[in-house]
Amino acid sequence: MAPKYRALSRFCLFAAVTVFTLTASAQDWPQWRGANRDGAATGFTEPATWPDALKQQWKVDIGLGYATPLLVGNRLYAFTRQGNDEVLQALDAATGKSVWRTSYPAPFELFAAAAKHGPGPKSTPTFANGRIFTFGMSSIVTAFDAATGRQLWQKPVPAKQPMYHTAMSPLVDGDRVVIHVGGPGDTGLVAYDVATGAERWKWQGDSPAYGSPIVADLAGTRQVILFTNQYLVGIAAANGQLLWQRPFTTPSNTTSQTPIIYKDAVIQAGRENGFTAFRVVRNGTSWTTENMWHTDEASIHLSNAVVIDGVLYGLSHLNSGQYFALDLESGQVLWKSQPRQADNAAVVKAGTTLFLLQNDAHLIVMKANRSGFNPLKNYEVAMGETWAQPVVSGNRIFVKDVSNLTLWTLN
Repeated sequence: MAPKYRALSRFCLFAAVTVFTLTASAQDWPQWRGANRDGAATGFTEPATWPDALKQQWKVDIGLGYATPLLVGNRLYAFTRQGNDEVLQALDAATGKSVWRTSYPAPFELFAAAAKHGPGPKSTPTFANGRIFTFGMSSIVTAFDAATGRQLWQKPVPAKQPMYHTAMSPLVDGDRVVIHVGGPGDTGLVAYDVATGAERWKWQGDSPAYGSPIVADLAGTRQVILFTNQYLVGIAAANGQLLWQRPFTTPSNTTSQTPIIYKDAVIQAGRENGFTAFRVVRNGTSWTTENMWHTDEASIHLSNAVVIDGVLYGLSHLNSGQYFALDLESGQVLWKSQPRQADNAAVVKAGTTLFLLQNDAHLIVMKANRSGFNPLKNYEVAMGETWAQPVVSGNRIFVKDVSNLTLWTLN
C-alpha cells in the first residue's frame, strides 16, 4: 500500500474511533435518567441466570457529589467536587483510567439547611453532539468539548441561590440548552445557544425547584415541562413563552421530581402530593389542564419512578420507604411492599427488569409485574451511600457512591 493511502487508512480508522466515542449510541447514558430522561437502559443484556454476586472490575475515587456519570461510547464522564474545584473527568469505561481532567474554581458555603446533603455537585451533566454541559452547585453553567475537556463557554455564579443549591440537570433541545438558574428574586429559566452560550430566551415567572425538566410535544406544541418553586409549568421550547401552569408545592419546598409523560398525560408527583394524571388542552391561544385521576396511596419525594407496560414503579416516601406499582390508566395502586425499605431509590428499567439502587448501597433486581414486590437479587455495590442513578449498559453496571465510581459486571 502506498504511503499516502496508508496515512489515509490510519486517519479513517482514527476518525471512526472518534465518531464511536463521541456519538451517542443505543447502549449509552448521555444525560439525566438516560437517553430519553425516562430511566430506560436500552442496551442491557439480561443474563440467563442471575449470579449470586456481581464482579468488581475497577473502582476509582473521582471526588464528591451525587451527579450520575455519563456513558458515551467507550468513555465515562464524571462531574464531581475536589476541594474548592468542580471537576469534569473523562475515563476509559473498560479500565477506569483517566483520559482527561478539567476543573474550575467553585468555592461556596453550604446553607445550613443543606449541610447534611454535602457540597455536591448533584446535577447530572448532559452530552449532546460532542459537547458536555454542566450545572455546578452554585449555579455555574459550563460547556465543554467532550473530546478534549476544553472549556467552550461559562456563565458565572448568579446573585441568588436556591436554599438547597442546585440539582436540576441541563436539558438540550436542538441548538439550545435549557437551565433554571438563580434564586428567589433573581431567577430565570434560560435557553442558551449550545455553541456560544448566548441567551436565546428567558422566562422569569418563578424561582427554581430541584427536579430536572423534560421536553415533549403536547397539544401540537413542543414545550419544556418542569417543576418550579410554586408551580408545574409548560414553557414553549421555541421562545420561552409560558403556556400553562399548575400550583404545586411541598411541605419543605424541595420538589425534586422529573415529570413523566404517559401517552397524552402528564404525571405529576411530589412529597405529600400523591400522584395526579392530567391532560394539557389548547383552545386557540388559551391553554388549560384537565385532571384525569388522582391517588394519595403512594407518593414520591427524592426518588423518580419508571413506566413499564402502563404501570409506574417506584419508591414511595410514605411508611418510611415503600415500593409500589401504580396502574397509569386508572390510577389504582396495584401493590405496595413492606414499609421501611430505604430513604431513596434510584430506579432504572431495562425491558421488564427493574434495578433499584437504594441509598444504603444495595442494588435490588426484580421483574416488573402487577402482583407484588418479588426481588430476584440483592447486591451490595458500595461502602458509602449511593444517591446517584446507576448506569446500566450491556452486562455492566456503573455505580457512583459519595466519592467512588465502580464498574460491576454480571459475569
